Amino acid sequence: MLEVVNLACARGDRPLFRDLSFSLKPGELLHVRGENGSGKTTLLRTLCGLSQPAAGEIRWDGQTIREQPETYREQICYIGHGNAIHGDLSPIENLQFEACLGAENRIEAKPALESLGLGRVASLPAKLLSQGQKRRVALARLAVLNRTLWVLDEPFTALDVRAVDRLLATLGLHLGRGGLCILTSHQEVTVADWPLRTLTLG
Repeated sequence: MLEVVNLACARGDRPLFRDLSFSLKPGELLHVRGENGSGKTTLLRTLCGLSQPAAGEIRWDGQTIREQPETYREQICYIGHGNAIHGDLSPIENLQFEACLGAENRIEAKPALESLGLGRVASLPAKLLSQGQKRRVALARLAVLNRTLWVLDEPFTALDVRAVDRLLATLGLHLGRGGLCILTSHQEVTVADWPLRTLTLG
């Protein structure tokens, strides 16, 4: 379980939010909303341990993430605004590289890419792909990396309707397995058969 207790974050000298508390249990999805500049991305980066809070703490299974940084990192799949893919590597090689950085010994990259409609470009250099295709390569990490907590910053950006539907279906399967997800999006989010909680910043 993820717990956020009295969290405060700032950008430089400007406070973004404070006294933010919530918890997330297995099978729960939290949609973070707010105007641009309200601190959504800062919150997600802080939850991943990439930024430090001004106050408060984040707990995973009852312990602060400072007490178990490696264990916590192994539970997270974070996809930010940037796709974080290497242009000279193919989509398959990108996923294999990502897995090598984590705890996965063997992954099935090609089926994950095919399921996202990327089978024909799976071996091309990623720099040749469209923005929508690059976004789908980034999202393919969700299928190949065995992580409990998904943290997704505007995951629907540059996706067509079919890709959005695929991602929502993947989210439903993840929640059904007891996974957790926190995401930001300016559009409405509905995952069939799963309740949606909303947190609004600002």
